[in-house]
Amino acid sequence: MLIIPVKEGENIDRALKRYKRKTRNTKLLNLLRENKQYTKKSVKRRKQKGKASYIQHLRDQEDQ
Repeated sequence: MLIIPVKEGENIDRALKRYKRKTRNTKLLNLLRENKQYTKKSVKRRKQKGKASYIQHLRDQEDQ
């Protein structure tokens, strides 16, 4: 749970902007969206391997 203290005389839009930034930085929304539906461990692993191979491919191209 995020707590955003609103200072006296502070604009509510400014506080909302701080709240949105904090939620984005904590990746709370991504976690909620990810937990909406179940993904099998094998699918997660396959996705991780695909991402790792993609990053490795980019690094290999950078070295050449």
